[in-house]
Amino acid sequence: MIKAASAAIASLALAAPAFAGPYANIENNAGWAGSTFGGSSTDLHIGYEGAGESASWYIQGGPTLVAPNGGTSEVELGGKVGGSVKAADKLAVYGEFSFLTGNAANGYGTKVGAKYSF
Repeated sequence: MIKAASAAIASLALAAPAFAGPYANIENNAGWAGSTFGGSSTDLHIGYEGAGESASWYIQGGPTLVAPNGGTSEVELGGKVGGSVKAADKLAVYGEFSFLTGNAANGYGTKVGAKYSF
């Protein structure tokens, strides 16, 4: 059963750019300061994406395992919403807003950028 679930998730990850609709996203982010490991967070998200001729978007959310180095691991709730818009023939601009719940305070993040294709 685990092999079947892994194969299904891998198939979704590989096929996600080819269709609009639901997807699963497992993502690990880890951090270091110099050679000191600070910890990691692993998203286990379910999402939905869509695309048009010149724009695409997504929304996803679910549990996030937060594992600080030397600290107690916790499961929080996280999510992301974002998209990309074609600004010119070879130029796209994109953005993302994310959140993560927490014991002391909720965390929020943004990402904005531009991608030029040669």
